[in-house]
Amino acid sequence: MTKRVLVLGGSGRFGRHATQAFEAAGWHVRQFNRNQDDLEVAMQGANVVVMGWNPPGYHLWERQLVALHTQVAEAARKAGATVLLPGNVYTFGPDAPSPWGAETPHLARNPLGRLRIAAEDAYRTAGTRTIILRCGDFIDGENSGNWFESHIAKSAHKGFIRYPGDPTVPHSWAYLPDAARAAVALCEQRDRLNRFEDVPFSGYTLSGEDLAAAISRALGIKVTTRPFNWGLMRLLRPFVPVIGGLFEMRYLWSLPHELDGQRLAALLPDFKPTKIEDALSAALAHQSRPGEAFS
Repeated sequence: MTKRVLVLGGSGRFGRHATQAFEAAGWHVRQFNRNQDDLEVAMQGANVVVMGWNPPGYHLWERQLVALHTQVAEAARKAGATVLLPGNVYTFGPDAPSPWGAETPHLARNPLGRLRIAAEDAYRTAGTRTIILRCGDFIDGENSGNWFESHIAKSAHKGFIRYPGDPTVPHSWAYLPDAARAAVALCEQRDRLNRFEDVPFSGYTLSGEDLAAAISRALGIKVTTRPFNWGLMRLLRPFVPVIGGLFEMRYLWSLPHELDGQRLAALLPDFKPTKIEDALSAALAHQSRPGEAFS
């Protein structure tokens, strides 16, 4: 029987990797076209819907985020499809005890955290079959403009990274190709999962110093940490609305945390993550090297 997946946001970071992973696993993949497709019609016949949509900026979340997820949840419930949702750690807040697992309470009180809680609750309320694959910050294998490559590791080949918080505390990371592979494997067994399944993706737990050391091994050069220039961000904040969200979530860079991988290991005991050095080599392959122009 043909396995069918509809990808919402196939050009985005998670959606692009999910598309590649589902295709590699033999699924029939369809991309949703916002300009011409009807959501409920497009979901007909889909076994899985990858929810890769996000409003294009933190400043739009209050107006758009929950309504967007509510729309998808209702359409998927009517179609009888399972939603695969890439979750994040915003829901927990600084008071939730780490490691963060499926049973950890969602205690976030800041606006972006509460909006993420409400977005996930939309699927529970609708009764939609849902798999949340909850990830930390992304490490991509391509130049996608995410935080790691655009802000932290932009100067890795010069021998340093700009770390946004306390470089001694652990932080959760997810290599996107690995997360996409795990998403497919979970969807393959969707009928055996809970109706609402929350699966933390443990990925890599690294302090800023650990990250610099791993990049050193990946590049074969000495890499150290330097402070991130939050002062420049503060100057730009009045002119770039999205920066407000970066300041709101800044606490995560100095809050020790990790994601509990026990549920993922129980469901996917044979899953093998990519070595951190190999992931970082792929993520940094497009970065400029000494003697080249830096963007």
